[in-house]
Amino acid sequence: MTATTTSARSDLTELGRSETALRTFLHGLPGVDQVGAEQRAAQLGTRSIKTTAKAEAIDLAIRMVDLTTLEGADTPGKVRALAAKALRPDPADPSCPHVGAVCVYPAMVPHVAEVLRGSGVHLASVATAFPSGQAPLEIKLADVRAAVEAGADEIDMVINRGAFLAGRYSEVYDEIKAVKEACGSADGGRQGRPAAHLKVILETGELATYDNVRRASWLAMLAGGDFIKTSTGKVPVAATPPVTLVMLEAVRDFRAATGRQVGVKPAGGIKTTKDAIKYLVMVNETVGADWLSPDWFRFGASSLLNDLLMQRTKLTTGVYAGPDYFTLD
Repeated sequence: MTATTTSARSDLTELGRSETALRTFLHGLPGVDQVGAEQRAAQLGTRSIKTTAKAEAIDLAIRMVDLTTLEGADTPGKVRALAAKALRPDPADPSCPHVGAVCVYPAMVPHVAEVLRGSGVHLASVATAFPSGQAPLEIKLADVRAAVEAGADEIDMVINRGAFLAGRYSEVYDEIKAVKEACGSADGGRQGRPAAHLKVILETGELATYDNVRRASWLAMLAGGDFIKTSTGKVPVAATPPVTLVMLEAVRDFRAATGRQVGVKPAGGIKTTKDAIKYLVMVNETVGADWLSPDWFRFGASSLLNDLLMQRTKLTTGVYAGPDYFTLD
């Protein structure tokens, strides 16, 4: 890291100390060209890849899936079955990779932990009064601590969109910082285990403009988020290619300014292999190969995995497996 980068990181760290400084910085970010972003995303979506590259892309996409169930009807048996599928997505093909993580509500974490322990598949829990984020901070932090203590090594928090849209940026910043602290630390905050990674959900469908998506992305990263995530999947507008493009540009520029790499997770509405490959092309063209890893890019999805498995079977055998060949999630 250069002296210039170190100085820039120090300057950016200081922004959180002042509402005025934070507002000045966020509103000083370059505006997003809406037409340009949408045209660029559409153009990248037309790229095609060869059959051998498609096979590699499908396996990579499987490894990037956060296999998710966030329903009021979730049961211990359902989430344990989902965790088993995460470990062996295609029981008939041991060469099929496992997914990146299983994502559930905090109450379901202990049941998933029983299945995933020691497997290399991460256990993500939503928290902070998901999906609305409308709860006192003390309750949100208790939510996070309970999930971490039960075995979650990734926390998907939601920002306070009301505070953000009202321009109370310091309030949002301080809350993310507090949640990050509640995720634990390598010096014993999780009984000697590494801190849980923090994914910050922006709920981009409620942010109204691409400029707000860029500002929220920077705010989440400045406050210590390890990932920025588009959506809860609980509002009508979830992940879209243009929004994800804006977020990818934000993590690229943030690393250039600070030296710290942050991941991106589009979630909601990504259902087909074709969709997933479009996003992978966008990642490669926008931020490069450094982000083409489950450590830095994830898909928040449920039905996507089955489509990836059907396409994988077709490439391997030449025959499509029917949708009922794989378990429904």
